[in-house]
Amino acid sequence: MTSDTTGVATVEEQGRSAPAADSATVLADLTRMLRSTLEEYGLEDAEITLGTTFHDDLEMESIDLVALSGTMREHYGDRVNFAAFIADLELDEIIALTVGELVDYIVASLRATES
Repeated sequence: MTSDTTGVATVEEQGRSAPAADSATVLADLTRMLRSTLEEYGLEDAEITLGTTFHDDLEMESIDLVALSGTMREHYGDRVNFAAFIADLELDEIIALTVGELVDYIVASLRATES
């Protein structure tokens, strides 16, 4: 089995129509994606929980969010539109964005597209 660039199996590789839409699975997948993104900064061992903020805790900049968006698209396909999610937020909301808020959005997006 192959996987996307983060080591997370893509939709096709999972042998089902889409990734699981439960918070624990999404958090685990998102954590792997974040570790891959943060690796170049030496932060791959950073603690990532639902309360972790992208800006203050993980020190992610806008370019890092763009990279994460691409990784999420590779993994989830069109079912999760991170760009649309971010576009609906004010700047202070983006700065305060937590992993848990993104997990909730991903789960809701996946469930909304389940057959």
